[in-house]
Amino acid sequence: MKSVFVTALFLHAVLLGYGQKKASPPAISEGIPAATVERLERALAADEMQGRGVQGGANKAAQLLIAEFERIGLQPLPGQASFEQKFTAFETRTTALFVQLNNQPIARDKTLLISGEPHLNWADDDQSARVMVIGAEANLMKVIRPLLQPTENVVVFIDPAHAAAFQKVADYVAHSNVHAEKPGPYSVVMALASVGNGAVKFRVAANTSVRPVELRNIVGTLPGREPARANEQVIFSAHYDHLGLVTKVAGDSIANGADDDASGTTAVVALAEHFKKRNDNARTLIFSAFTAEEIGGLGSRYFASKLNPQQVVAMFNIEMIGKVAKFGPNTAFITGFDKSDFGSILQRNLQGSAFRFEPDPYPEQNLFYRSDNASLARLGVPAHSISTDQIPTDKFYHTVDDEVETLNLTNMTAVISAIARSAKSIISGQDTPTRLVAEPSQAAR
Repeated sequence: MKSVFVTALFLHAVLLGYGQKKASPPAISEGIPAATVERLERALAADEMQGRGVQGGANKAAQLLIAEFERIGLQPLPGQASFEQKFTAFETRTTALFVQLNNQPIARDKTLLISGEPHLNWADDDQSARVMVIGAEANLMKVIRPLLQPTENVVVFIDPAHAAAFQKVADYVAHSNVHAEKPGPYSVVMALASVGNGAVKFRVAANTSVRPVELRNIVGTLPGREPARANEQVIFSAHYDHLGLVTKVAGDSIANGADDDASGTTAVVALAEHFKKRNDNARTLIFSAFTAEEIGGLGSRYFASKLNPQQVVAMFNIEMIGKVAKFGPNTAFITGFDKSDFGSILQRNLQGSAFRFEPDPYPEQNLFYRSDNASLARLGVPAHSISTDQIPTDKFYHTVDDEVETLNLTNMTAVISAIARSAKSIISGQDTPTRLVAEPSQAAR
């Protein structure tokens, strides 16, 4: 009996082994490894990245992303020799600024220049610039916003009651000195000073340097595996730049940008690895890490200009997913939810799971047009941003305290896993989101 029993066991083992060899490999779970998410997040938000400023640590972050795309096995965009999508922008720097009000010089740290002109030499008696006075009761940010892109020469005197807000404007201008096009021909000079009740006499002398700079998006692809669908593109994107070095707070000047937007960039890399392992994408997948979002979306604007928008069926732009959303754990929201059925498709694909996508709860913030999805959305692409940030109450947004320690990495991993699962029917070609209404000036491009 023992001999017969052993023989039976042997035959069972052989048959089991044969069956295992012939069986299809198990489907890869939509779960994104938590260890991958933490590794990428900590690397992108590390102090050594120096806040990923466009002309600073962003270059280090770009090299990290290139290494990740190479490791995963992505391909460059067709026609590109590498993952770097390079383009030229223009950097302006104020090299000298002197402002005098009523024969009294104003301290340099209380003046600000927005200009692309090499030299300025203005005075109140030569009508070279219009004078604007902003009083203590004015809404400074509302008045200032149109002046950040000058359409005339203006000298602005701002009541010292706005000192804190003026510093914020100065910090913004300092980190927004890179432009898609060569700036000019108008300039704005701002000074924090009380003009009093008399006539305003002023003199301005200034020098500005303008030089071309090379910026780079990092873009990789997974070609579509179905010939009939391979020309159709699905984009997963985030911006990898942040503010860089800012005014010190308690000895810390590094704006690490752990949530904004190292979290979204982490998601893009994790999703690229996930879909590469699945190896079943009918449509071509594009994974893009944009530069210069914080200074006007220069990277995504250039990226959009190099695509045929009719070939892009959807864009998953991922912006700040490191914290728990207003709706609680295992939720995120989609901007522009009512503009296409993109969100409805994602919701349907998550039925039966613990995760929910919700419409944007902050329509007053105009988030749909404040992130990198906007460039393609204006061309009619169903391009939406996915986020969890409670932006009206987020005290860490654009501060040196946006650190990894403020994030909920478990919830962040759940968000990325939900994106992977909810995107499946779009990637496979089963679902195609409805198009947006293209803006006339863009549609005619």
